[in-house]
Amino acid sequence: MRKYAPVILLAGASAMLAACGGGGNGVFNRERPDEFAVQRQAPLVVPPDFTLAPPTPGAPRPSEGAASEQALEALFGGPAPRSGIETTALDRAGSAAPSIRSQVGDTATNTVAKGRVTRDIIAAPEGDGASARTVIPS
Repeated sequence: MRKYAPVILLAGASAMLAACGGGGNGVFNRERPDEFAVQRQAPLVVPPDFTLAPPTPGAPRPSEGAASEQALEALFGGPAPRSGIETTALDRAGSAAPSIRSQVGDTATNTVAKGRVTRDIIAAPEGDGASARTVIPS
């Protein structure tokens, strides 16, 4: 009996351990919320004007934004006002046509010769850059 006691104890412990990690619908295998997607609700505030319209169903609460907006606000403090130099540069640059991105890649677009490096950049193969390589002239 003394020889079998450790074997029985080991078999019982391994059976209980195997039951904890089972793939069935046990206590430990329930769906949990994503802890990174959970955000706190803003505290309730008594409105100063009681003649407000009732909220529309499904609309976000006006006192809070999305979690990503709150994070950007906390990190960067909201949009910064543009400096005078930046405003002047943007005014002088003007606005681009809405279809500028499709016109730039067109083969019929005329370009100014800026040298061999610029020509090589423009003639580079399309893609994510995995097949792109630079040839250094010797």
